[in-house]
Amino acid sequence: MPDMQKRDPSKSKGQSKPKLADKPGDRIAKFLARVGVGSRRDVERMIDDGRVKVNGKVLTTPAFKVTGKEKILVDNAPVEAPDIPRMWRYHKPDGLVTSHKDEQGRRTMFEALPTNMPRVISVGRLDLTSEGLILLTNDGELARALELPSTGWSRRYRARAYGKVTQEQLDTLKKGVVIDGIPTGEIIATLDRQQGDNAWINVTLHDGKNREVRRALETLDLKVNRLIRVSFGPYMLGDLGKGACEEIKTRVLRDQVGHLIDIPEEKSPTRKPKRGSYASAKRFQKKPKDENAAKGRGKFAKGSAKPASKPKSKRPAKKIVGNAYGKPGGKTSGKYAPRSHGKSGQRKGKT
Repeated sequence: MPDMQKRDPSKSKGQSKPKLADKPGDRIAKFLARVGVGSRRDVERMIDDGRVKVNGKVLTTPAFKVTGKEKILVDNAPVEAPDIPRMWRYHKPDGLVTSHKDEQGRRTMFEALPTNMPRVISVGRLDLTSEGLILLTNDGELARALELPSTGWSRRYRARAYGKVTQEQLDTLKKGVVIDGIPTGEIIATLDRQQGDNAWINVTLHDGKNREVRRALETLDLKVNRLIRVSFGPYMLGDLGKGACEEIKTRVLRDQVGHLIDIPEEKSPTRKPKRGSYASAKRFQKKPKDENAAKGRGKFAKGSAKPASKPKSKRPAKKIVGNAYGKPGGKTSGKYAPRSHGKSGQRKGKT
């Protein structure tokens, strides 16, 4: 009989699997991008400039991993833990720079935002003289995902350009143009109207390269003198006024970008029912009478429960007296009592 191999006890059926090691932290560049400090490239430049500290030490590499429990400073300001991803629609006026700081001292878009806004970054950019819709978010990973052409979101613009053009000429842009030696994707341009020496043109593109609309129309000898972005993906500028900012609801954001980034559900705060309202069902529940007795309410305040039936009265039973006609139950006295007759059938008092 062949020798049976010894069974490895570690492979027994009922033995529990070994616990996995704790998940390592994220790279500092990714972590700071999530909290809205900037994009990963921006964070890498901050680290090269010595602007990021972890636990009191200046960071020298963007590959350093953190878990969020460390004390992280950017420009000597503490960095808070990442919040739930949020996004806003903002109508950028012309004349504002789409950056947090400007070397030439010009006013930035972020300086014009409402004071109650958290730290946010922009999804893409608009140049100084452009206006219209810009998406703002507190999550750098979300901003990066929405900027990528692979996301498939289109950008739509209304451009006013000096010069005259035909629709046949605009159709040549569908093949794309070459900007700085790099070919662009498809550009769909439709002529809205020719107004004197200016033409209003609707432009749709997906790449969103630097000054792409202006430089594409320059190939047709058109000079753009006003550029308005009217939509970015599913988000529209609509009737949002210049300089106005409006947050997108979390439910809507989860439906539209939930496939790109995890957006946890917000827990709605529990509210106490208002006094005098119909919010509380307990108010209308019928309480047992012994509970009323325990709380000292009503005629059972002393705690005695209501008897099952009334005790019989100690008074003697009422004698049934017949009426004048010998029938019981009639009225025997009072104003409307019938007159009684004697044995002979004559009324009393008469002879």
